[in-house]
Amino acid sequence: MTNTGGGGRGPRGAWRREAAITTTAFAICLLGGVMQVDDTLSAPPAAAYAIALVSCAVLPVRHRAPLAALTATTALGVLVPPLGLLLTPLIAAPAVITAYSYALAARTERRAAGAVLLTSAALAAAIPLFGDFSWRDGSRMGVVAVFPLLAGALGHSVRNRRAYLAAVEERARRAEESRDGEARRRVAEERVRIARELHDLVAHQITLANAQATVAAHFFDARPEQTRTSLRELVETTAQALDELRATVGLLRQSGDAATPAEPAPGLSRLPSLLESFRRAGLEVSVHQEGMARPLPPGVDITAYRIVQEALTNVTRHAGTGNARVRLAWGRDRVTLTVADDGPGSPTAPAAPPGPRASTVPDRPPGYGLIGMRERATAIGGHLSAGRRPQGGFLVSAQLPLPPAKDTTPGPDQATTPEGPMPDAVTGDERTGDGKGGDAP
Repeated sequence: MTNTGGGGRGPRGAWRREAAITTTAFAICLLGGVMQVDDTLSAPPAAAYAIALVSCAVLPVRHRAPLAALTATTALGVLVPPLGLLLTPLIAAPAVITAYSYALAARTERRAAGAVLLTSAALAAAIPLFGDFSWRDGSRMGVVAVFPLLAGALGHSVRNRRAYLAAVEERARRAEESRDGEARRRVAEERVRIARELHDLVAHQITLANAQATVAAHFFDARPEQTRTSLRELVETTAQALDELRATVGLLRQSGDAATPAEPAPGLSRLPSLLESFRRAGLEVSVHQEGMARPLPPGVDITAYRIVQEALTNVTRHAGTGNARVRLAWGRDRVTLTVADDGPGSPTAPAAPPGPRASTVPDRPPGYGLIGMRERATAIGGHLSAGRRPQGGFLVSAQLPLPPAKDTTPGPDQATTPEGPMPDAVTGDERTGDGKGGDAP
């Protein structure tokens, strides 16, 4: 794109700038040719015109070949005394300009310093080599030597300034990229968190609604009263699901923090109401506790609740059994949650007959329930395993970290499992396609 505004950045502006520099250098060279060796002033001779013309013609190439331009202008400056002209900083102006350009463009500071020093020494040495040398020549020699050095120092300073500005811009660019990357990471984490919450909400409530609808359909003709009870429970379940879904979507639509306090996050304190909802859907759940229960950190509390909720939801959907067991074992530094069932195929339990517990939902590919449970446990430093038990059924076991307790001795009123420790051995990590082919979608 051509810059017609004379700003000096487009091709036309660069050409104008180079023309101005070259013209100014040519005029200064001719002004230096006015001064004669006998300290008189006269019109510039032909040699002065030749030196000025050739040395200034080299200036436009100093950006592409700075060392070659510096060498050529220095050589022309050394030829000034043999041609009968007085070597002054004026007639050596092209060499001074190319010294600045080379100091600005050299690959290393050592190369720039060496080339500028050689230029200064060559111009200064040309004065005593031709003609008589006097004290006036000595002072002129010093002045001629100083100007290329000053130009090189100025070029070095400008180069450092440009490098500093480039480094500042690079740091600003990297900081901006880091902020963008952090923002993208936080957005991705928030999306995963929201997906987990929606999955837990929808899978749990819809599974219960499906079970209640199945019960109502099964007893529609034989037990009308039971059908009405199941339908009332179905209405309550769907209404609760809509309320929770509306609250979750409302949080997504908020542009800032909520003005009113939000409902407390679910935890093990709400476990009885959770188990009651499953019992209304036809799943009998027994709870066994070992050790001394104590308050959980918020992150561990909601994770424990969601794991139990999702595991029981999977039992309702896929196990084909009406019983499940939940075990909480409190240790000094961790709590162990296990949810087990005796689904079809168990050598110790008969296959569940078809009836109101049978799900009407066709088989579906594996969902994200087990993945979500494992991600929740891992996020707080815990561990989760899930798979078939050797004696039949399915087992989900999670170990979640706890703050150290001062005393974990069970009290006299603490419940312990009457069935002994439940087996922790599992043979797989996912429900596969034998009646437990997928978790909640």
